[in-house]
Amino acid sequence: MPRLVDHEQRRREITTAARQVIAAGGLDAATFQAVAAEAGISVRLIQYYFGTKRDLMLATHRAVVEDWGKGFAAALGSLGPEPTPREVIRAVSIGLIPLDDVKHQDNLVFAAFHAANLTGNTVTSEEMMGAPRYLITSFTEQLRRLWPDESDTLATELDAELIVLAVTGVSQAILAGGTTRERAVELLDHMLDRVFLR
Repeated sequence: MPRLVDHEQRRREITTAARQVIAAGGLDAATFQAVAAEAGISVRLIQYYFGTKRDLMLATHRAVVEDWGKGFAAALGSLGPEPTPREVIRAVSIGLIPLDDVKHQDNLVFAAFHAANLTGNTVTSEEMMGAPRYLITSFTEQLRRLWPDESDTLATELDAELIVLAVTGVSQAILAGGTTRERAVELLDHMLDRVFLR
């Protein structure tokens, strides 16, 4: 009897291999041949699941976002039934920063996509901005929980966007060797102290 193939698992194996190739050499290095070699499968199989390199790259980007979403859910679940806005924002922000090897690799993948977006290669700004927009909206909602009577709603939105952009910048600084993982956590807490003082 022929063995049943779990197509979702196979797609996952391929995007995992693509993540490893991209983290090591950027999007240009992620040819079907390189990803096939990393996954230990044939190029034809990758072509079967992903017709074009662009399709493979978008699926790989989506896989990283989905993994981060699962990590956020787990972190938030560990906070208890009624976490404060600061606890929620901090937990999600910590989940974005490359504080371990897996997150380091994922941040390298995101950096490669960001570079491709800047040069108009493979991905577009619209395809890249879904996750940051979601985070900004989520952080805005948390800040409004804290300040429900805040008349200056723009200030709340700006604070949320500032947090997301700052965490992104700190993460990139770790990748470039400009700061340490420990210092990144200190910077995050310092920023949240200042935001939550207003």
